[in-house]
Amino acid sequence: MNILIIDAQGGGVGRQLVTAIRERLPGADITAVGTNAAATSAMRKAGAACAATGENAVVVCSRRADVIVGAIGIVIAEAMLGEITPRMAAAVAQSGAKRVLLPVSHCDNIVAGVQDQTVARLVDAAVQELSKFSKFQNGSCGGV
Repeated sequence: MNILIIDAQGGGVGRQLVTAIRERLPGADITAVGTNAAATSAMRKAGAACAATGENAVVVCSRRADVIVGAIGIVIAEAMLGEITPRMAAAVAQSGAKRVLLPVSHCDNIVAGVQDQTVARLVDAAVQELSKFSKFQNGSCGGV
């Protein structure tokens, strides 16, 4: 299973996701795409098998992923202080992949009806959801 993690700004959420997935789902094939070099670097250092940066990387990798993971802002154009372009948001939303979205209320996007939780708890819940999917296979950017 090819997991694509998308993050912006400093890559802190993405870094935590990569670390948690590596620990709890060691067979997962993780590709990280940052909207900027800092986000990509943080996820790569955390152990993502492959990493890329920018709009086109989000578009291409979204087509090839089995699961896309990130803050809910990755499906909202102009979210994350404008780092999510309309093309990125459309690519994630239109992907055939399953999406595991963390309900983070930031940057003028408020998720109503969701209890405010720490990023660590949101990451834990995301990994629990991922573990419900079919078996993970090791690979080096196999399908992503």
